[in-house]
Amino acid sequence: MDNSRERTQLGMNQPIARRDFLNGMALAIGAPLAFASDVAPASGAVTEAEYPPLRTGLRGNYPAAVEDFQALRQGQFASAVVPASEIRETYDLVIVGGGISGLAAAYFYRQALGPDVKILILDNHDDFGGHAKRNEFQYQGKTLIGFGGTMDIATPYPYSYTAKMLIRDLGIEVERYQEFINRDLEAKYGLGSATFFDKEHFGEDRLVAGNPRQKDFFDRAPLTDAARRDLVRLHGKNPDYMASLSAEEKKARLAKMSYQDFLLNVAKVSPDALPFFLGSGGRNNKRVDTVPALEAAQHGSVGFNGMHLDLEEQFVEGSYFFHFPDGNATIARLLVNRLTPGAIPDTEKGPQTMHTIVQAPVAYDKLDDPGGSVRIRLSSTAVRVAHDGAPETAKSVTVTYRQGGKMQAVRGRNVVLACYNMLIPSLVPDLPAAQKEALRYGQKVPLIYTKVLLKRWTAFQELKVARIGAPCGYYQSLRLDPATTLGGYHGVTTPEEPILLHLTRNPNKPGLPRKEQNKLGQQELLSTSFEEFEWQTRRQLAQMLAGTRFDPAADIAAITVNRWPFGYAYTYDTLGDPDVPQEERPHVLGRKRFGSIAIANSDAGAAAFTNQAIDEAQRAVLELLIHQGLC
Repeated sequence: MDNSRERTQLGMNQPIARRDFLNGMALAIGAPLAFASDVAPASGAVTEAEYPPLRTGLRGNYPAAVEDFQALRQGQFASAVVPASEIRETYDLVIVGGGISGLAAAYFYRQALGPDVKILILDNHDDFGGHAKRNEFQYQGKTLIGFGGTMDIATPYPYSYTAKMLIRDLGIEVERYQEFINRDLEAKYGLGSATFFDKEHFGEDRLVAGNPRQKDFFDRAPLTDAARRDLVRLHGKNPDYMASLSAEEKKARLAKMSYQDFLLNVAKVSPDALPFFLGSGGRNNKRVDTVPALEAAQHGSVGFNGMHLDLEEQFVEGSYFFHFPDGNATIARLLVNRLTPGAIPDTEKGPQTMHTIVQAPVAYDKLDDPGGSVRIRLSSTAVRVAHDGAPETAKSVTVTYRQGGKMQAVRGRNVVLACYNMLIPSLVPDLPAAQKEALRYGQKVPLIYTKVLLKRWTAFQELKVARIGAPCGYYQSLRLDPATTLGGYHGVTTPEEPILLHLTRNPNKPGLPRKEQNKLGQQELLSTSFEEFEWQTRRQLAQMLAGTRFDPAADIAAITVNRWPFGYAYTYDTLGDPDVPQEERPHVLGRKRFGSIAIANSDAGAAAFTNQAIDEAQRAVLELLIHQGLC
């Protein structure tokens, strides 16, 4: 860590809420913020300090939630047994994982068999929703709500009928998003985009406002003459770099080379220009060296506009940009309202809707109500799932889990594993070897979504920027999050108001295959302390906003680091994955029903989208119902 003077200047000694973890035990470092909330936490066992969305420090896959994963993957729980005399709970369905897929599976199961079926949902986190993570902050009597994980409802391709009907059943009107989006802020203050060039890679720290396609953008950037010339060329009208080939031949070649190879070897870009592209690529941590050039072309990357590729038009659904202030955590909340209404009671006019639930408090002590037909048991890590007999004839499945350091178990007539594929071979030791291999194929995509509560955002007003890209920064992007105005929750309107900043980091190790980069990124996130995350956050903000009135020691009120070492689902590409028929893909082979155990998660669809999690939930439930002859 750097010297004490710089630490003081950055505010590392300031009394914000900080929590680091050792062996799953929280250590309070510094004094917490004094909050005066206008949205009171639920009464009962959970106090304001314990209310999960209000917790700051390390969130996402926070240390205590994943502390058993290494032992699980090493097989230390393979023979874990709770005496039969101590198993006192039996359910029609036990679901491992309380994210969107697990909650949707419970919803579909009840739809099929009625409201009296008994369902238990186990989750290793202290909050439901999985990657649909809600972050709350309170400052000067105002509650600010942000998303710490999945944000958008729609995807670049259409939702299935099932997913659309679930969204509609929950009362979400995606077509009305234009009524709620906070667009006026940028227009009112003339805010746009900027790129931050850092000293380590570009020779000096410099923030350049504007769009790279603007004529003078690269003239204002700290670049060599060769890099500037090539970047101007790429962002203008390009020649056909493969003029001798047909469109199909071009696409075939582009599919087998990385975007980096295309830039260096086909477009003949100077290596000096490459750092500008280090923060770009495709979805799910595909970077310039791992995203196929064809995929880069399909997503509008520069360099291809003169190549006559005859690309298929990319479908963009109109509701793609719809999101609640807390992202898709509201979907999870609406599902919980339907499943355990005591935790989020209906309004006087009926069930909660998108217009009422955003600010509704959750009674976490009511989630695991013994009198409820659906129970959600948090901070409970499943460690072993085994049929009570031969898989195809067993009448029940025993699910062993750890809660508060104690081993416990329940029985389920059916089980849905709505957790991570890479854990399932260890959870279910009796799975066929080939299925285990298929489940281990994908490498979860690591990422960080950091939320910073600023007391004011006048520095952004000075710079006239709302979004900053940083190709080589610790965080590759940051943006103001003014939030939507919905259900009584009001977005930010003036620079003197507190606001949330959203910072994104995709850890990677350039030069390695994508899965290896994901693995090393996962290890990095698991071994990094909150203090280091805080240091990097403060330092980069100070560099980006240098020359303004921004003071990292005075202007930052709170920081929440949503770290996701076990992040989004692995998706295939034409560089690192074999070209095989869909039915032979690892995610299809891995998700096969095993006796009374079915698998539902976004991994099972090889797509990191909310609608995929919903579709996989329905498929898993149908498989179990068919197996039992119930449909």
